[in-house]
Amino acid sequence: MFDYIFSLFSNDMGIDLGTANTLVYVKGQGIVLKEPSVVAINRDTREPVAFGAEAKRMLGKTPANIYAVRPLRNGVIADFDVTQEMIKYFIRKVHNRRSLLHPRVVIGIPSGITEVERRAVKEAADQAGARYVELIEEPKAAAIGAGMPISEPTGNMIVDIGGGTTEVAVISLGGMVVAKSIDVAGDELDEAIMQYFRRKYNLLIGETTAEDVKIKIGSAFPLVDEQSLEVKGRDQVSGLPKTITITSEEVRQALSEPLKLIVDVVKATLEETPAELSADLVDRGIVLAGGGSLLRGVPELLSQETELPVTRASDPLTCVVMGCGRYLEELDNIKRSRGRPR
Repeated sequence: MFDYIFSLFSNDMGIDLGTANTLVYVKGQGIVLKEPSVVAINRDTREPVAFGAEAKRMLGKTPANIYAVRPLRNGVIADFDVTQEMIKYFIRKVHNRRSLLHPRVVIGIPSGITEVERRAVKEAADQAGARYVELIEEPKAAAIGAGMPISEPTGNMIVDIGGGTTEVAVISLGGMVVAKSIDVAGDELDEAIMQYFRRKYNLLIGETTAEDVKIKIGSAFPLVDEQSLEVKGRDQVSGLPKTITITSEEVRQALSEPLKLIVDVVKATLEETPAELSADLVDRGIVLAGGGSLLRGVPELLSQETELPVTRASDPLTCVVMGCGRYLEELDNIKRSRGRPR
């Protein structure tokens, strides 16, 4: 009862703490923030000087005394202190400063992280000023955000391809029956493109350029109209700036290895799915979420490999944070059902 009254005066929020981007949902307002999970640090004082979009613009372009970092790697906290500062910044940015009450926070986490890593996420939010912290596995949050009927006694399969991890789960009656996680996702796709340029053309390109190539002409499945793109970088031999033209077929070849690993984890999950739930998936198919699923041809590739219908969620990038938000809306009922009135 008291928590319900408190919630009327504080901006309770759901957070998708992603390797690439952090999204924040505020109860009653929807998604109010979407920024890159990047922090710029002063090398001399170890103090943050910029967060989010402003910090991302500094990646690879900072002077000697400033460096830009991603404090989360493969979906988990790589630098606790910097992550804490980032969470604190985002909470303060969206929280109603006129309110004296700290917010309740629901945070989406990868299903494969350890208990120590779970505690690290919770502690970071606690120290950032949260009044109460609830963690929810990202596949479950993504399925809720995608509008899947996960509370029904039927099989629902979600594949969430994020920045640092790909999460695959089969959910029934509100619980994850089978769940697998792999540290191959958007970042690994970018890295594969960088390595291809280095190996074939002796051209050094940065993460931002690799991501741009992936978005503009990258694909997981042959395109009807293959494309080409001019790419600028630094020649590894001469050290001078250089421009080359690359085709979409070459990019697809560069992406083939990490994409195969994603296909393999989807197949491994299907192999462990109980027969009754597998039967449901023949009709219901697989739903894709996460920014990595926006790569052209991913639904077609997975459909060919699994022989199941594959669809992309209507807004893959916001599935996890919308799921956190909907979970937040029901938090009082969930806690009551656990026998934990607050």
